[in-house]
Amino acid sequence: MADDDLLTRARRLAEPAAAPDPGLAAHLADSSDIPVVREAGRILAAVDPRLLCPPGHEPRPLRVALVPSFTADQLAAPLRIALLAAGFAPEFRIAAPDRQLLYLGGAVADLDAFGAELTLCPVHEEVFLPRDLDPGDGAAVRAAVDERWEPFADAVTGYAARTEGAVLLTTVPLPAAALRQVVSHRGRAALARLWRELNLRILDLAEQADRVDVLDLETLLAEHPGPLRDARLHAFAQMAWAPGVEHRYAAEVASYARAFTGRGKKCLVLDLDNTLWGGVLGDDGPENIEIGPMYPGNAYAAVQRTALALRRQGVLLAVASKNDPDLVARVLDEHPGLVLRASDFVTVEAGWGAKDESIRRIAEQLNIGLDSIVFADDSAFECELVRHSIPEVTVIHLAGDPAEHAAALLAQGGFDSLTTTETDKERTGLYRARAQRSRFGAEQSSPEDYLHGLGLRVTLSAADAYTLPRIVQLGGRTNQFNLIGRCHPEAETRRIAHSPEHALLAFEVADRFGDEGIVGALWIARNPDHWVLENAVMSCRVFARGVEHAVLGAVADAARATGAHRLEADFRSTPRNGPAARFLDEAGFAPAAPGADGTGRRVLDLGSGPLSTAAWITTTVTAPALSPADSREGHRIP
Repeated sequence: MADDDLLTRARRLAEPAAAPDPGLAAHLADSSDIPVVREAGRILAAVDPRLLCPPGHEPRPLRVALVPSFTADQLAAPLRIALLAAGFAPEFRIAAPDRQLLYLGGAVADLDAFGAELTLCPVHEEVFLPRDLDPGDGAAVRAAVDERWEPFADAVTGYAARTEGAVLLTTVPLPAAALRQVVSHRGRAALARLWRELNLRILDLAEQADRVDVLDLETLLAEHPGPLRDARLHAFAQMAWAPGVEHRYAAEVASYARAFTGRGKKCLVLDLDNTLWGGVLGDDGPENIEIGPMYPGNAYAAVQRTALALRRQGVLLAVASKNDPDLVARVLDEHPGLVLRASDFVTVEAGWGAKDESIRRIAEQLNIGLDSIVFADDSAFECELVRHSIPEVTVIHLAGDPAEHAAALLAQGGFDSLTTTETDKERTGLYRARAQRSRFGAEQSSPEDYLHGLGLRVTLSAADAYTLPRIVQLGGRTNQFNLIGRCHPEAETRRIAHSPEHALLAFEVADRFGDEGIVGALWIARNPDHWVLENAVMSCRVFARGVEHAVLGAVADAARATGAHRLEADFRSTPRNGPAARFLDEAGFAPAAPGADGTGRRVLDLGSGPLSTAAWITTTVTAPALSPADSREGHRIP
């Protein structure tokens, strides 16, 4: 698509009564024409972000503070485009340049008042290396870095302790000109070593301070084709990064924003012919497809190794291919050159139907949103079909040299997450067990027989150091069963875990087909006469089994045993959390007065005896906060 067409589309959205254009942000994010992206970003600042979303979807509001150490006024435009393409509606607060430490240190109060959910702190080398310092004087450079490090680290950690949002730092690339001023090769090596030590300090801040993460810009720019700095823009306006670097940074910020809000992609759907192997299976036959140690077979093997690495970290793999299903099954089972096997895929859609329909079936089978899917194919036709038919799906066109395809799968950072838990690593097996349950259910004479036959066991336990990362992850990634439609910040969740007035609980589910792991969590405030569910989340993979009612029954028993007369629940309606609303209605929570931010309160009287739960579930409680109800058999839902 021509870049001038992209600008025309952006201008059209700024007109009164504009029609939605859900594909525009993604096209702009993919564009290499940086001036066009910047201009479009400025135009779209005045456009309702909902016009860039697929029908039925709402962008997630995101307050972003940009607190740079250099002039970064032009950075807002590519940031806006990247965040819009990732499904956000950003609101920016841009700090004045050269005042980074003052803002972070609290001397400028309006930054704290803004209440940023994401604070970006891009840093350039002059924060630690004054421009009038001789870079060849190693002792002086080390002294300057040491002197400036403590104020910087104190300002960052102090701000992180005050804010409830995430703070994203960068490592600091050292301009090549600074190295070239040192004529001694050993002197250059010493300066490079010192600079890497500085960047290690910055990376270590993510381990030392809650809510601080670091984008390793120094490493990312190793493959960036352009310069770190535009000399003229730096001299004229003190812009430390060239526009191309700002563009790359914006894309990485969008990936991080998806990760910390739990909007990372969950499933990679792959074509087969000329994607996972070279050639066309039906035409060339299994023995002649290209996969192996020689080019181009080794390039396709690299694609498979990349997909396998994603699978091992919790990304679900699926196939959507126009091929004979029996032949595909045989190749996935038997071909000696393949890295991926049938067991690595949660589902294989092979046949002759349209690929957009295959993708819809995959989403339905896995019970995930279409916006959780990435589709990769070598065919321009198939890619455009899916882009047009399902704009929620992220499409990667694997065009050109297959040696570039493995990198293309990772380039958009769509699968990024803040942490990888043990549950993530086992996700493919969990979804395969789901298929076994489905087959078992089809063999039963009634839904009740199916539920009783599962042998469901639910265990509630208090959060600890091992389960807290999974609880935080669930809060961020769960959209359908989420009472307030958003997540508690990690720091707030940690505070609740240690508060004597609260209970932070995780619950696990197991049955005859295996252990589902931690599938839900509750944030509970305990008052003398009532308990409040400040939030409750549950993975969609255990829907329709009565698990949520069994958990609520255990909580109600515990609250009643402490003298509480009622349970209250915060609830905020979103376009996606209908299952949570239905649960509250089924459990008997009555609406109370709505809150100012759209979060209302629901109330359940505990004076009418035990709650109805599920006769097919055995619930075990190991959390001291919920004693004395350490074990209970469920009761049937009417």
